[in-house]
Amino acid sequence: MRFWDASAVVALVVSEKESSHCRRLLAEDNEVIVWYFTPVEVLSALARRLRENRLKIPDYRKAKGQLSTLERAWSEVISLEVVRERARRLLENHPLRAADALQLAAALIVSEEKPADLSFVTLDQRLGRAADKEGFKLLGA
Repeated sequence: MRFWDASAVVALVVSEKESSHCRRLLAEDNEVIVWYFTPVEVLSALARRLRENRLKIPDYRKAKGQLSTLERAWSEVISLEVVRERARRLLENHPLRAADALQLAAALIVSEEKPADLSFVTLDQRLGRAADKEGFKLLGA
């Protein structure tokens, strides 16, 4: 079982230099856990790439389809109030953006505050540093 940040999920649905590594991680343990709003973050990244002409329309549609497939298979942390409160603490202790603090808070909640028991998959260096300081085993780039 692994917690996946949105940055790593993006690498599963579009071609990036880290995509093959992320696909290997998924194949090793396909029990994916994500934060409730991860699909929104992933769609935001895809739409931004489309607007910036870094993603063609057919590739955008394919990525959305792959995201839908992943969504049907993964588990989501949906404890909104608990995650919100934990994210507030994280923002005071780490240089994170709000969405990243919510991601990390969701991982802490799903680990039942035992981060050493849960691997954290991220390609975001800042979030990775914070997750490492919180005690997670990091997997990613």
